Amino acid sequence: MKIALTGTPGVGKTGVANELEKKGYSLLRIEEIADNFVIGYDNERESKIVDEEKMDEYIKKIEEKDKILIIEGHLSHLMSVDGVIILRCHPSELKKRLEKKKWNEKKIKENLEAEALDIILQRALERHKKIWEIDTTGKKLDEVVEEVEEILKKLPPPLYGKLDYSEWLIENA
Repeated sequence: MKIALTGTPGVGKTGVANELEKKGYSLLRIEEIADNFVIGYDNERESKIVDEEKMDEYIKKIEEKDKILIIEGHLSHLMSVDGVIILRCHPSELKKRLEKKKWNEKKIKENLEAEALDIILQRALERHKKIWEIDTTGKKLDEVVEEVEEILKKLPPPLYGKLDYSEWLIENA
């Protein structure tokens, strides 16, 4: 079974993935394979452009029998997976996290707006039915890891659409 662990940059994907790997989960990090699928560079966004279809073909070929493979990265929800866990974070906290990473203002603003507009959830819904959202706002890493593990172990009914950061957009327009 392949499960995407995704979210806007800064929500905690890498930290959660690191902890899950320590616990014995199999992990494929999009960041580690993305360079094999680069087709250009977006100077304005300061980011690589990846051939998502070719990356997906590569991921489809990976077989995990009787195991869970966690595919971590902010493009993982666009891949052929059996479920999607989206980590979310309120834009006011996310802004602090991205500033700590020394991101430029334009890139921070773009990612905060994407988080407030549920962009990743919307794109995931185009391809998947099994989607779970976890709010990482104000939570410790081990709390989020516990929530992710609960989903991985029980595969409960999908749970998404309960988070609404649209008030942030109104206040920060």
